[in-house]
Amino acid sequence: MNFSNNYIFYPNNSELVNAIDHYKILLNDQSVVDDAPDNSVTVKDVFIHTRGNFELRRFNTSILEPARESLESLLTEKLREQEPLQWAAIQNSLGNILAALGQQRMDVGLYEKAITSFNLALEEYSQESTPSEWATSQYNLGTATQALGRQQDDSKLLKASVDAYTDALLVWTREKMPLEWATTMYQLGASFHSHGKLLKGNRTLEKAIVAFKNALVGFDADSHALELAATHNSRGAALHNLAESEESVERLEDAIRSYETALTVCMEQQLPFHLAVLCRVNRSTAKGVLAELTKDLAAADEVADDFELIIECFHDILQPLCLKHCKRQLEHTQTLMKKLSVPA
Repeated sequence: MNFSNNYIFYPNNSELVNAIDHYKILLNDQSVVDDAPDNSVTVKDVFIHTRGNFELRRFNTSILEPARESLESLLTEKLREQEPLQWAAIQNSLGNILAALGQQRMDVGLYEKAITSFNLALEEYSQESTPSEWATSQYNLGTATQALGRQQDDSKLLKASVDAYTDALLVWTREKMPLEWATTMYQLGASFHSHGKLLKGNRTLEKAIVAFKNALVGFDADSHALELAATHNSRGAALHNLAESEESVERLEDAIRSYETALTVCMEQQLPFHLAVLCRVNRSTAKGVLAELTKDLAAADEVADDFELIIECFHDILQPLCLKHCKRQLEHTQTLMKKLSVPA
């Protein structure tokens, strides 16, 4: 079967922020880094939070190549022999820089180098002697393999990301590291969701829903509004796709509630407006599937009205492909209404 398009957005990647901060510290004031984003020009819609796990939001993208070159130059065999943990820490930072470049350029080779860097760090870290660093490296490995697996539609990579996140959770427990635990649960859910869609596997999609539900425990609207909204939206997407596979009215209704909660968080916490619009597009798409499944003419009419409103009012906010999706959904719903209007 073909799943509906649904749109996800991503929480901030604190590990990428840490990697760039680590690079700046290692510079030791030897050079000046202008890493601030250019906010002097108003951009109509920069689509922030939608590009992927390695999107830069606090830094200028021009910082990535100098950071890569500097970190690579420090990774000598002498440093590994004398200070293996420092060498591993640099590998960790380099991996995040490489993955950010890989996402920016859609470059498989850069992603693969990032994965190699994280695996090299794990050669020096262990769960027993350096549990925090080991868990961080496992988490980073999971995020890079998830991103490449999504780009390549590679089930082995997505399975590897699940394994890495599961290992990280051996250390980052809910009791000891609640925020890290919740963030990893979100990413675990994202890997399960991508893997489940690729395999068309209901059990894997169910695992995604459970992971997202777990993650919600660790986020609150005041301190982690973006993470909370992203998790509700992603849980809705997993429920949405599973409902299509099972032809389940109950799952669709649950998906719609998740999208609505994500929309509410976006609006109440004043997150970037296009995120709220994406939640609304997702909700309307799910309602369209529900109307078709239940053969409900009134519900289909409501969906058509909502897509007309989205297209008219948010035309300049939607990404081009998302706008095309909305137009297709409107046409599909109007065709459905004509079918349902004909007496049996």
